[in-house]
Order: sequence, then structure tokens, then C-alpha cells
Amino acid sequence: MATQTNVTQTSADPAGGKPRMKGRHLVMMSLGSAIGTGLFVGSGKGVAAAGPATLVAYIVAGLLVIAVMYMLGEMVAAYPDSGAFSVYTSRAMGPAAGFAMGWVWWIQLVIVVAAEAIAAATTFVAMWPIAPVWLLTLIFLVALTAINLLGVDRFGEFEFWFALLKVAAILIFLVIGVLLICGVLAAPAAGTSNLLGHGGFMPNGWSGVAAALLMVAFSFGGIEIMAVAAAETENPARNVSRAVRTIVWRILLFYMGSVAVMIIAVPWDDPKLSSSPFVAVLDRAGIPAASEVMTLVIVLALLSSLNANLYGAARMLGSLAERGMAPRAAMRTHGRSVPAVAVLASVLFGFCCVLATFKWGDAVLNTLLNIVGSTVIVTYFFTICSQYVLRRRAERQGSPLPMRIKGFPVVSWAAMILLLGIIVLGMFAPDVRAQLLSTGALTVVLYVIGVGWVRHNGRSPFRPTTD
Repeated sequence: MATQTNVTQTSADPAGGKPRMKGRHLVMMSLGSAIGTGLFVGSGKGVAAAGPATLVAYIVAGLLVIAVMYMLGEMVAAYPDSGAFSVYTSRAMGPAAGFAMGWVWWIQLVIVVAAEAIAAATTFVAMWPIAPVWLLTLIFLVALTAINLLGVDRFGEFEFWFALLKVAAILIFLVIGVLLICGVLAAPAAGTSNLLGHGGFMPNGWSGVAAALLMVAFSFGGIEIMAVAAAETENPARNVSRAVRTIVWRILLFYMGSVAVMIIAVPWDDPKLSSSPFVAVLDRAGIPAASEVMTLVIVLALLSSLNANLYGAARMLGSLAERGMAPRAAMRTHGRSVPAVAVLASVLFGFCCVLATFKWGDAVLNTLLNIVGSTVIVTYFFTICSQYVLRRRAERQGSPLPMRIKGFPVVSWAAMILLLGIIVLGMFAPDVRAQLLSTGALTVVLYVIGVGWVRHNGRSPFRPTTD
């Protein structure tokens, strides 16, 4: 889908001699932020809604995510910046839109960091009740905050191995699933009986596929963090292009491969599949201690996502501060060029949620999960619009691009149509509609604030004037 040309990147190393992440860190970090409960738990919910036809939902949503990834890759390779889509939105649609995009994404990640810490603690305590949920949540937040304060190179190395554990778990699962389907681990072989039986391939019709599509689209959220991390990666133009291609085929393998194994190996209407799909397959294969193993994997998946999302939130806040869109203190760095103030500000809400969990228990996690979700739609919308405008502008000006999407502008228009289709479907689902409307309202409010900032003689409300 993309081609690469040799272009000298003057902005490829904006950090000069500061610590940098390697290309392998960038790839694994992107996967680590995307492979979480959306795959380990959400995939079962999708199967319950659409049956075997949930694979269609994964293909549709996967095509959208792949297109968005290539669009981000094209912009990141040309303009690596920690503000990523906020910066690209500012360049394409004006600073007010960039202001709204940056703050929406930061708010989303701040809430996600808190939710993932509580979810990891809740999942762990349910299997091994060694401490109260609030205390384990506190321990997780302190540990991962410390990792984020070590420096981007050390953070990248830690996240690489953190995410690699999840990838290894999924690969093992795929091997076990294939052996199960072929009849090596259980007899007789499943064949196509589960794929076409139990009501057929599409037991709940197109309405079931539509419901699954909404769940699947939201489950891919987080993979866009690659665009933020690229600015602190060695040779962004080369590594971003390689990372995008690598991430694309791994998405196909991990997400679609796992779902294919589930719907072939286990009847789609098996209650275990909707609650814990990976455990359902491992139980069918006769793997001992499957529940304990997958519980540990899910906890690691959540903590890895938390780690990557805290990094992304801190870098976005720092970028907003550098552009005068956030308090100047957030751009201060300490030690190994770590934006310590931005890291601490981004995790502060999580520590507040520890106190809330101590007082109100499970109600806190449920509330957080109901808030996040549709912000990924806002990110994709602004990304598609920005790439279209910036690509047109580059073509008019004759500006070379290190990475170009093939099929432009057809790919951009097709991605936008898919995204709008998901939004329309979401408006027919009460829970999703509430999320879409609330996120839309938040985006509009932030845009209005951004307009006010622009009209303030082009000055930031967070910086004192000097004239």
C-alpha cells in the first residue's frame, strides 16, 4: 500500500543526542498498546454477537485500521513529532482543531491508564486474592510510573520485552489452536462443523455483524501510539515505514488468526467463549491450568498497555505545552530528557482513582470503562482528514515524501466512508450512542476553547505576554 523514497530528513532527530528508542522498540510498543483486553476478552463478545461472521467484522475493521496506520506512517515519516496527529491536525485544519485533537487524546489516555491499572488488579485478585484491589492498583501505578521516568531508551527496552511476552502467548495459542482443529490434540478434528453449524455462518444476521463491528473497531484503539513514539526513535523515516508494514501483517495474524481459531475450534454459542475465549479454546485442547495461565497473560497485557499509554499521554501533554496549548511546566525535562512533570500529571488521575476504588470498589472501573471507547473514532477522523489535506498540499508544492500511500485518494475516501459507517451503526446502539455523543460534545467544547486561544492574538492562554 505504501512506497518509500530516499529523502534526507532534517527533522528526523529533533532530540539531538538525547536517548532514543530503536526500531524494534517502536514495533513492539505499538503492538503492546493494541493487544489487550480488546483481543483477550472483547473478541469473545464479538463472537457472541455475530457468531462465526464476526470474522467479517474483523476484516472490515482491520482494513480501516491498516489504512489509518499507513496514513499516519506517511505523515510521521515526513514530520516526526511527539504531538503526532495533534500537530498534523494543526497543520492541515488549523491550530484550534489541533488543540481539540491533542486534548481529546490526552484525556482518553489518562482515563485508560487508570482503567487498565484497576482492571489488571481486579483480574489478578480474582484468581489470586493476595491483596485488596486498591493496593495492587497503587503498586502497579507506582511501578510503571517509575519505568516511564527512567528514560525513553530504557522504557523502550522494558516495553519491548513486556509486549514480547504477549506476542509469544498469542503465537503459542495459535499453534495449539491449529493442532486442535487438525485433531492432533483432540479427536475428532473440528473441521467446519463449528464454522457452518449452530445456526450457520451468520446466525444473527447482518445486525449481529454490525454489533460486532462496533466492538471490534474500538478494540483496535491504541495502535496509533506509534505516531507519538516515532519522534523519539532512531531514523524515524526508515523505522516508521518498516514498523507500519510489520504491524499490519501482525494485526492480520494475531487478531484475525486468533478469532479464526476460536470460531473453528469452539461452537460460537458456547458460554465460555463469550466470557473468556482463549481459555475456552485451551480447555477444549485439554491444556492444564489454562485459566491461571491466561489470567497472568491478561494482567501482563493490561500492564503493557498501561505502560505504553502513559508514555503516549506524557509525550502528548509535553507537545501541547511546547506549542503553548498546555501549562509550560509540562514541557520541563529532567535526568535523561524525561518529561517528568508531564508523566506525573498524566498518572495523577490514576492515583485519584486508587482512592476512589478504596471507597467505592468495582463501581469505579465500570464508570471508567463506560467513558472511554469512542475517542478512537475522533483520532481516526482527524487522521484521515489531515493526511488527505497534507498529501494534497505536498503534491501541489512538489514536496518529496519519504513514504507514500498507494491508491491515494481512493484509500483515504474509502477509509472515511468506513469510519462514517461505523458511526452511523453506533448511533443505533444505546450504549455506543451515548459514548459517541459525549465524545463529540467534548471535542466541540475543546475546539471552541481552541478558537478562543487562536483569537487571543495568537498567544497561548498558558504563557504570559512579554510585550
